[in-house]
Amino acid sequence: MFRHSASYRRIAAHLRRGGLIAYPTESCYGLGCDPGNRVAVQRLLRLKQRPQHKGLILIAANYRQVARYLQPITPAQQQQLKTAGAQAITYLMPALHSAPRWLRGSHDTLAVRLTAHKKSAQLCRGVNSALVSTSANRSGQRPARTYAQCRRLFGHEVWVLPGRVGKRKTPSTISRWADGKIIRS
Repeated sequence: MFRHSASYRRIAAHLRRGGLIAYPTESCYGLGCDPGNRVAVQRLLRLKQRPQHKGLILIAANYRQVARYLQPITPAQQQQLKTAGAQAITYLMPALHSAPRWLRGSHDTLAVRLTAHKKSAQLCRGVNSALVSTSANRSGQRPARTYAQCRRLFGHEVWVLPGRVGKRKTPSTISRWADGKIIRS
Protein backbone atom coordinates (compact mmCIF):
# COMPACT_ATOMS: atom_id res chain seq x y z
CA MET A 1 0.00 0.00 0.00
CA PHE A 2 2.69 2.43 1.10
CA ARG A 3 6.43 1.99 1.07
CA HIS A 4 7.44 4.52 3.69
CA SER A 5 6.79 4.47 7.42
CA ALA A 6 6.09 8.22 7.23
CA SER A 7 2.90 7.44 5.30
CA TYR A 8 1.74 5.07 8.04
CA ARG A 9 2.59 7.65 10.71
CA ARG A 10 0.33 10.15 8.88
CA ILE A 11 -2.48 7.60 8.66
CA ALA A 12 -2.07 6.67 12.34
CA ALA A 13 -2.18 10.36 13.33
CA HIS A 14 -5.33 10.84 11.22
CA LEU A 15 -6.95 7.86 12.96
CA ARG A 16 -5.97 9.12 16.44
CA ARG A 17 -7.62 12.47 15.60
CA GLY A 18 -10.86 10.63 14.87
CA GLY A 19 -10.44 10.44 11.12
CA LEU A 20 -12.14 7.85 8.93
CA ILE A 21 -10.42 5.83 6.22
CA ALA A 22 -11.50 3.62 3.35
CA TYR A 23 -9.14 0.83 2.36
CA PRO A 24 -9.14 -2.34 0.25
CA THR A 25 -10.11 -5.64 1.89
CA GLU A 26 -10.82 -9.19 0.71
CA SER A 27 -14.02 -8.40 -1.25
CA CYS A 28 -14.60 -4.64 -1.23
CA TYR A 29 -13.34 -1.42 0.22
CA GLY A 30 -13.68 -1.26 3.98
CA LEU A 31 -14.69 1.80 5.95
CA GLY A 32 -12.73 2.08 9.14
CA CYS A 33 -11.41 4.05 12.07
CA ASP A 34 -9.60 3.66 15.37
CA PRO A 35 -11.69 1.16 17.38
CA GLY A 36 -10.73 2.92 20.62
CA ASN A 37 -12.10 6.30 19.49
CA ARG A 38 -15.81 6.48 20.33
CA VAL A 39 -16.35 9.75 18.45
CA ALA A 40 -14.79 8.28 15.29
CA VAL A 41 -16.93 5.14 15.54
CA GLN A 42 -20.07 7.25 15.98
CA ARG A 43 -19.11 9.35 12.93
CA LEU A 44 -18.59 6.17 10.93
CA LEU A 45 -21.98 4.79 11.98
CA ARG A 46 -23.73 8.06 11.07
CA LEU A 47 -21.97 8.25 7.70
CA LYS A 48 -22.84 4.65 6.95
CA GLN A 49 -26.37 5.02 8.40
CA ARG A 50 -25.83 1.88 10.46
CA PRO A 51 -27.39 1.34 13.88
CA GLN A 52 -24.92 0.90 16.75
CA HIS A 53 -26.75 -2.11 18.22
CA LYS A 54 -25.53 -4.31 15.32
CA GLY A 55 -21.88 -4.03 16.35
CA LEU A 56 -18.85 -3.81 14.10
CA ILE A 57 -16.04 -6.01 12.81
CA LEU A 58 -12.42 -5.45 13.77
CA ILE A 59 -9.64 -6.56 11.48
CA ALA A 60 -6.07 -6.99 12.62
CA ALA A 61 -2.75 -8.27 11.36
CA ASN A 62 -2.23 -10.38 14.49
CA TYR A 63 -3.92 -11.44 17.70
CA ARG A 64 -2.02 -8.88 19.83
CA GLN A 65 -3.91 -6.09 18.06
CA VAL A 66 -7.31 -7.39 19.26
CA ALA A 67 -6.35 -9.09 22.54
CA ARG A 68 -7.31 -6.06 24.66
CA TYR A 69 -10.95 -6.49 23.61
CA LEU A 70 -11.30 -10.28 23.95
CA GLN A 71 -11.46 -12.99 26.57
CA PRO A 72 -8.02 -14.67 26.56
CA ILE A 73 -7.44 -17.58 24.19
CA THR A 74 -4.69 -20.19 24.01
CA PRO A 75 -1.82 -20.11 21.49
CA ALA A 76 -3.51 -22.98 19.62
CA GLN A 77 -6.72 -20.93 19.40
CA GLN A 78 -4.70 -17.94 18.22
CA GLN A 79 -3.37 -20.11 15.40
CA GLN A 80 -6.94 -21.19 14.60
CA LEU A 81 -7.95 -17.53 14.38
CA LYS A 82 -5.02 -16.80 12.05
CA THR A 83 -5.87 -19.77 9.82
CA ALA A 84 -9.51 -18.66 9.65
CA GLY A 85 -8.41 -15.20 8.53
CA ALA A 86 -6.75 -16.75 5.49
CA GLN A 87 -10.20 -18.12 4.62
CA ALA A 88 -11.86 -14.72 5.26
CA ILE A 89 -13.73 -16.01 8.31
CA THR A 90 -14.78 -13.46 10.91
CA TYR A 91 -15.45 -14.91 14.36
CA LEU A 92 -17.89 -13.65 16.95
CA MET A 93 -15.62 -14.01 19.97
CA PRO A 94 -16.33 -13.57 23.69
CA ALA A 95 -15.53 -9.96 24.52
CA LEU A 96 -14.13 -8.62 27.74
CA HIS A 97 -16.67 -6.66 29.79
CA SER A 98 -14.44 -3.64 29.25
CA ALA A 99 -14.74 -3.92 25.43
CA PRO A 100 -16.62 -0.82 24.32
CA ARG A 101 -20.33 -1.11 23.53
CA TRP A 102 -19.74 1.14 20.53
CA LEU A 103 -17.90 -1.84 19.00
CA ARG A 104 -19.94 -4.75 20.38
CA GLY A 105 -23.36 -3.18 19.94
CA SER A 106 -25.92 -5.13 21.95
CA HIS A 107 -23.75 -8.27 22.03
CA ASP A 108 -21.37 -9.89 24.50
CA THR A 109 -19.19 -10.90 21.58
CA LEU A 110 -16.97 -8.96 19.23
CA ALA A 111 -16.56 -9.73 15.52
CA VAL A 112 -12.84 -10.23 14.75
CA ARG A 113 -10.86 -11.27 11.67
CA LEU A 114 -7.11 -11.62 11.40
CA THR A 115 -7.03 -10.50 7.81
CA ALA A 116 -4.86 -12.30 5.29
CA HIS A 117 -5.54 -9.59 2.69
CA LYS A 118 -2.02 -8.33 2.07
CA LYS A 119 -2.81 -4.61 1.93
CA SER A 120 -5.22 -4.64 4.89
CA ALA A 121 -2.76 -6.58 7.05
CA GLN A 122 0.04 -4.23 5.97
CA LEU A 123 -2.14 -1.27 6.97
CA CYS A 124 -2.84 -2.74 10.43
CA ARG A 125 0.87 -3.43 10.93
CA GLY A 126 1.79 0.02 9.64
CA VAL A 127 -0.50 1.86 12.06
CA ASN A 128 0.16 -0.76 14.77
CA SER A 129 -3.52 -1.23 15.50
CA ALA A 130 -6.65 -3.17 14.76
CA LEU A 131 -9.15 -1.25 12.64
CA VAL A 132 -12.90 -1.09 12.47
CA SER A 133 -13.83 -2.76 9.20
CA THR A 134 -17.28 -2.38 7.74
CA SER A 135 -18.12 -2.29 4.07
CA ALA A 136 -17.67 1.10 2.41
CA ASN A 137 -21.27 1.90 1.61
CA ARG A 138 -24.41 3.37 3.06
CA SER A 139 -26.59 0.73 4.71
CA GLY A 140 -28.55 -1.23 2.14
CA GLN A 141 -26.37 -0.17 -0.80
CA ARG A 142 -23.67 -2.10 -2.66
CA PRO A 143 -20.17 -1.79 -1.21
CA ALA A 144 -17.60 0.26 -3.08
CA ARG A 145 -14.95 -1.86 -4.81
CA THR A 146 -12.64 0.88 -6.08
CA TYR A 147 -10.85 3.99 -4.93
CA ALA A 148 -12.94 6.11 -7.33
CA GLN A 149 -16.24 4.71 -6.03
CA CYS A 150 -15.20 5.54 -2.45
CA ARG A 151 -14.25 9.09 -3.41
CA ARG A 152 -17.63 9.61 -5.12
CA LEU A 153 -19.52 8.09 -2.20
CA PHE A 154 -17.76 9.82 0.70
CA GLY A 155 -16.00 12.86 -0.78
CA HIS A 156 -13.65 14.49 1.70
CA GLU A 157 -15.33 12.94 4.77
CA VAL A 158 -13.14 9.86 4.41
CA TRP A 159 -9.44 9.49 3.63
CA VAL A 160 -9.47 6.92 0.81
CA LEU A 161 -6.32 4.81 0.55
CA PRO A 162 -5.27 3.37 -2.81
CA GLY A 163 -5.13 -0.34 -3.49
CA ARG A 164 -6.94 -3.30 -4.98
CA VAL A 165 -9.57 -5.37 -3.29
CA GLY A 166 -9.11 -9.12 -3.12
CA LYS A 167 -10.75 -11.63 -5.44
CA ARG A 168 -13.60 -12.63 -3.10
CA LYS A 169 -17.05 -11.88 -4.49
CA THR A 170 -18.82 -12.05 -1.11
CA PRO A 171 -18.14 -10.56 2.33
CA SER A 172 -16.33 -12.58 4.97
CA THR A 173 -18.11 -15.56 6.50
CA ILE A 174 -19.21 -14.84 10.07
CA SER A 175 -19.07 -17.73 12.51
CA ARG A 176 -19.61 -18.08 16.25
CA TRP A 177 -16.35 -18.86 18.03
CA ALA A 178 -18.05 -20.94 20.72
CA ASP A 179 -19.62 -23.56 18.45
CA GLY A 180 -18.58 -22.77 14.87
CA LYS A 181 -22.16 -22.07 13.76
CA ILE A 182 -22.18 -20.02 10.54
CA ILE A 183 -24.09 -16.74 10.98
CA ARG A 184 -23.34 -15.33 7.51
CA SER A 185 -21.85 -17.18 4.58
